[in-house]
Amino acid sequence: MDEIDPERLQRALDARAERELHLHLETTTGTYSAMGPDRVPACIAFARNVRVRYLRGAVRGTGPYRVGLKTDGGWVYGDGLTHATETDDGALLMAGYDERGRLRMAFQLSERPFREGAA
Repeated sequence: MDEIDPERLQRALDARAERELHLHLETTTGTYSAMGPDRVPACIAFARNVRVRYLRGAVRGTGPYRVGLKTDGGWVYGDGLTHATETDDGALLMAGYDERGRLRMAFQLSERPFREGAA
């Protein structure tokens, strides 16, 4: 994954607007942090293969970034994103890592369902 280029990411979001997609959204201060010296209580959210069709996507911030998807019924967004890539099969993978390289957030969009056990 590469560090986020907000203009490039905006183009990738625009290209996927108004299409039926599968969303994988995962956040954690969780297991990775709880095992460290700080012993922070885990805070985890996980949604996999949620069908979403958004009207528009938006990238905000100066890094880490927030990505929001405006749907018919409201917003879905993730904050703290640092990296992104597009896969050969067209999936858009975004992630947020902390200063020690630990995953804090995954925000992914794909026309095909994500496989179980793979992020």
